[in-house]
Amino acid sequence: MPSHNAHTKGLLLTAIGGLTLTVDIPLIRLAQGEAWTILLLRTGTTFVAGLIMWAVWRSLSNRAPQLIPGRSGFVVAVLYGLGSIAFVTGVYNTSTANLVFILAFTTMFSALLSWLFLDERPRPLTLGAMALMLVGIVIIVGGSVGSGHVFGDFMALCASLLIASAITISRASGKDMGFTALIGVILPFALAVFMVSKVGFQVHAPWWIIFNGAVIMPISFFCLANGPKYISGPEVAMFYLLETVLAPVWVWLIFSETPTRNSLIGGSILIVTLVAHSLWQLHDGRKRRATLAVSHPA
Repeated sequence: MPSHNAHTKGLLLTAIGGLTLTVDIPLIRLAQGEAWTILLLRTGTTFVAGLIMWAVWRSLSNRAPQLIPGRSGFVVAVLYGLGSIAFVTGVYNTSTANLVFILAFTTMFSALLSWLFLDERPRPLTLGAMALMLVGIVIIVGGSVGSGHVFGDFMALCASLLIASAITISRASGKDMGFTALIGVILPFALAVFMVSKVGFQVHAPWWIIFNGAVIMPISFFCLANGPKYISGPEVAMFYLLETVLAPVWVWLIFSETPTRNSLIGGSILIVTLVAHSLWQLHDGRKRRATLAVSHPA
């Protein structure tokens, strides 16, 4: 496949995945259910959809990846599972704006963990971006003190760290973790089954969350996971920012939930810093590839 066609395909895949992911939180809210019931339906349908996708792939090709590739795959599955629990808990304990703004810190957590465990030292500009993003998070969390959102903000931060840890281990292992995130939801599903047996099944509009788990999550996962095959990491990361930008807009339009002043200030710092840093990475990557092409012409 010509390089420009591959790049276009990658941009299209990640754009579809990023846009699809933006409706995740609104669908959770529309279901109007108790947190454990929502977690049960969301993870259960995602798990079944993941198994169906893998079974179809395996029936059509003998190159289907392992569901959980070895010990590292097991650890990654657990981390994604715990991240799912923290994410849904955050949805019910803080504002949507706070949640997605703090989740945007996943990119910088990944850079920090890669530095500590993979010896991939960030450049000074990346360290500066991390410091600015930390300021943004402090502003958001500071505005939640006394509002009852601190616990939800902390859960969002935990989800961000857990996802970044899973990404770091996946990179270190070099294994195909394509279906590991989908299979990892079995952990929160089992916990949700136990909790629902205690508190009861409580959801007003289950079809929203079933649609979310069976369609939205698999589509967004498949597209975003395949994007790096065709385009660079910074380009993929920018499409993840679509949720940070659009999810609060959908919630504002549907539920009239207006972000607080601190949330808007801190979120603006996070978004501007991430976009600027990603654009710098793209420019730097193109510059290095051009230099390499001049030094080693075909």
